[in-house]
Amino acid sequence: MMKMLAFLLATALTPGNAFLQPLQPRDSVLVADQLRYGIELQDIEEGTPLGLPTFKLDKDVPLEILGEWQLDSTRVSKRKEVPARYNIKASLILTTFLGGTYELPDIPVLVGADTLVFKAPEEPLVVTELPVDMETFQPHDIKGQVKFPYTLAELFPWIYGGIMGAMILAALILWFVYRKKKEEEAVNAEPAHIRALRKLDKFRGDKFWKPEQQKTFYTGVTDALREYIVARYGVGAMEMTTAEIFEGLKGSDIPEDLYREMKDLFERADFVKFAKFTATDEENATVLPQAVHFVTETYQQEIADEAGDEEKKEE
Repeated sequence: MMKMLAFLLATALTPGNAFLQPLQPRDSVLVADQLRYGIELQDIEEGTPLGLPTFKLDKDVPLEILGEWQLDSTRVSKRKEVPARYNIKASLILTTFLGGTYELPDIPVLVGADTLVFKAPEEPLVVTELPVDMETFQPHDIKGQVKFPYTLAELFPWIYGGIMGAMILAALILWFVYRKKKEEEAVNAEPAHIRALRKLDKFRGDKFWKPEQQKTFYTGVTDALREYIVARYGVGAMEMTTAEIFEGLKGSDIPEDLYREMKDLFERADFVKFAKFTATDEENATVLPQAVHFVTETYQQEIADEAGDEEKKEE
């Protein structure tokens, strides 16, 4: 059976012998080697159809054909108003996975209206298997991948990238630390009563009055007051108990009623934070106004004291 290829070529009607070439040149053909089997046509005139056979190998012959015919051409002449002429090489890829001796078929080629038969090589195809001594043969497991040591050229981009990444990260950390420090300095530069009132303002509204929110509410309010007491009276209120704070405030310029009011607020906060006490809405409603009143009242007293000191200096 012929497979017609529209290859618009013509050939001289002189068949030769088919060629057989291993794809990997070596002294002998081993199992699984691939070989190129085909024909060469010389001085082909452009314009003539070319037909190549489709082989059907015998099932008993363990030869396999890989793929279709492969064509390669080289132009050998070109003249004006004269068809160009080519040399053509057509081949198939053969292989086998069993050792043995194999006779290859002839290759009939249809050129135009004529059939040319290219004879198979006179010497049969001899496929050799690697000899195995079954008496001394020891099976081994599959070898793993070979691991070569890394070179400095391979490691340099990673080292360079790591150093640059570390420098960028360090620069970002320093920038954030510097920015945080500046923000803290800006906040600390404000008067103590302004900082206290700003923190207390965050707890406005009744959303913190729910039982599960009261601990956060009383902790936030009393912490703002503790920081104000530290700045205003120099008492280390942040690390003191309620009793210690108000013991330290005795003898200060805080009015007696305001002193008792703040002490009651702090003691109620201790019950909420440490004794799981739940304050009523009426008690919660008085917390923020009392805290703001304490800050503003003591700040006004501080202004009055400073004014009195100025008058004494003038006298």
